Formats: sequence, C-alpha cells, structure tokens
Amino acid sequence: MRQRNLSRVLHTLADGGPLSRAAVAARIGLTRAAVSTLVDELLRGGLLVEQGPGRSGAVGRPGTQLLLTDRGPCGVGAEIGVDHLAVCVMDLRGETRVRVTHETRNQHSDPTAVLALLTSMLRRATAEAATAGLRPAGLTVAVPGLVNRGSTTVLRAPNLGWHGTDLAALLPDDLGPVTVENEANLGALAELWSGHHAPPLSGPDSFVHVSAEIGIGAALVVDGELLRGAHGFAGELGHLPVRPDGRPCSCGGRGCLETYAGEEAVLRAAGLEPGPGVRIGALAARCEAGEPTALRAVRQAGTALGIALSGAVNLLDPRQVVIGGALARLAPWLLPPVGRELARRTSVATGGRSTPVPVTASPLGPDGPLLGAARSAVRAALDAPGELLRD
Repeated sequence: MRQRNLSRVLHTLADGGPLSRAAVAARIGLTRAAVSTLVDELLRGGLLVEQGPGRSGAVGRPGTQLLLTDRGPCGVGAEIGVDHLAVCVMDLRGETRVRVTHETRNQHSDPTAVLALLTSMLRRATAEAATAGLRPAGLTVAVPGLVNRGSTTVLRAPNLGWHGTDLAALLPDDLGPVTVENEANLGALAELWSGHHAPPLSGPDSFVHVSAEIGIGAALVVDGELLRGAHGFAGELGHLPVRPDGRPCSCGGRGCLETYAGEEAVLRAAGLEPGPGVRIGALAARCEAGEPTALRAVRQAGTALGIALSGAVNLLDPRQVVIGGALARLAPWLLPPVGRELARRTSVATGGRSTPVPVTASPLGPDGPLLGAARSAVRAALDAPGELLRD
C-alpha cells in the first residue's frame, strides 16, 4: 500500500505539478499528514524537489510547491520506422532532454543489423543524458507491427518484413526493463497523456487515433483506456478492406486501406516516386501550390480512410477521430473527404440531433509514437517508486 501511495504522489505531480502538499492530498484523497510523510521520503530519495514557498505570512510552515526532479531516473523511448530510427530521452517531468534520429531504409531488412544501429543510437543518447545527471530507468520501443501481448516479440511487421522477432534479445539489457509496443498504440497514449483530448465533465475520453506512414495503424481509446483486444492486436485499420477486389497488400489480402492511403500509395498517386528525401512534406508543398494531381491523390486517400474509419466509428461510438503520423501534415486537404465519408456513413445523437463525429489532426504529428514510447517508460518507472528509491 505504501508503494502504491508513493506512486500516486509521483503520478499526481507528473500530471499536474508543481503542487503543494495540501493540493496533492486533496487530489489523491489522503490526509495532509500522510502525504507529508510520503513526500519527505521522496524528497530524501531525490525524486522530488521543492520550489519555494507558495504563500508568505501564513501561520506555521509556509506551503512549498513540489515537482518531480529533472535529474536522476529517466525514460528512454525508441521508434523503429520503415524509413527511420529515433531515440528520445525524457525526464520524470515529461520533458524531452535528448533526441537522436537517423533516416535509413528498414523495409525487408535484417533485424539484427537494424537493432545494432538502434543500440548505437541508444548508447549515444544515454551518454549525452548522463552529462545532465540522468540515468535510464526503462526502455520502450515503438514498432509498426503486431506485438504479442505482454512480450517483447514482434509477431508480424509486414512493412519491415519481420516475423517472430524478439527485440529484447537484440537490445541492451542495462537500460532498465524493455517494453515493446505497437507504434499506433503509443501515438494514441501520447495524445491521451498530452492533455490535447482532456475529457469533458461528462466522463473519460474516447477516440480513435490513426497513425499513418507507409502503413496505417489505429488505436482505440475507450473511457480513457487503451483497448488492446484479446491478443493485443486491436486497431489494425490499415488492413481493413476498402475495395475487396482491389490492389494486393503486403499482408496477403487485397484492397486494404494502406494500399490506397499509406504514404507510398499517396505519393505514387500524386506522381511522386517514394524514396530517400521524398516524403509527405513534398506532397504537402504541391497541395499548397494547388497542383491538381496532388490534390486528387489526397482526396482519394481521404475518401478511403473515411470508409475504413466509418466501421470503427459505428462500432465504438468515439467522441472524435484523431489523424496522426505523416498524414497529419496533409490535414487541410485530407480531413474534408474523411469528414464527408464519416458524415455519409455514420452519425451520433447529440442534443436531439444527428451530427458526424469530429475529425482533427494531431498536434504531435509524426512525433506521437516516439514521445509516447518515452513517456510510457517514464510512467512505468513512476509505477515502481521502490526501484527508483533503491537506485
């Protein structure tokens, strides 16, 4: 119970700090005396710092503002993309302290070679973090594929060409516990934790988050919790068929959404050959210039995406749909056709009238999975204060 309460104090300050002892006690429902005892232990352990008195002239001990330390334990996030690798070091306050990225073609690559390069990037990032007094307390890796629930094994990542790959066996074992998670799930969690989708007073938030690059994934947040499914595979939006007799897909099916709305598919439809340096930014520039071929390609992608999303919206009744990943760059031209398809195919009752579910672009854009990975590692560390205090 004590460890749980220590964790509650840490999470409360992570989500809403800086706060006084009294404010922490009010938020977690413990007495001020109990919270003061917990806070004193966390201060002695170096996990909290005090930030001056909150009021002057008050009777007794003046209130001080508490916040998490920006030194000591940190979370490390990594992302394995089809065309890039990235590493992020985040302190307990949720601030990004180090970031390392490298563009590289990982499609149909040897996992051992990719993870050797990622290990080199992790070493570089954590060495830089160490100069700021930070030490890793855990590593979370975002991957564009299916991950066996509760394991570090990528069951299938069609756009990487990986099958049954245990990432923990190929990554450093001195960065703390290793977690492997689908990148769309981590993008959705980053949205949830960022506060961009703070729920109204009526209850917790529910939304569908689309994470789109070469492949398209989705994550489902229901009542403030990630919906994983029985095996952890919920959200495979990219492999929903939008044209059952359509183009062949890397998954072995035909007419899947990502063959029409994935990054490579949209670039080719716009007359851009995918390759090094040819990204969604180039397509966005053509759309801004009003180029008809580019605009038509994005409209077609938006229509396909809207068709696929209508099933999820009708089934789950979310408050909104959030478009993240690379496709967020195309929001001015992509969102209107998505919204039109959802309006045609779905509706929700609001105030006695029927209105379509709103569609928005993620402010995090393509950074969502990486930031979600790092914050996930931080939150896992805050769940186990005993381990942090022993370090």
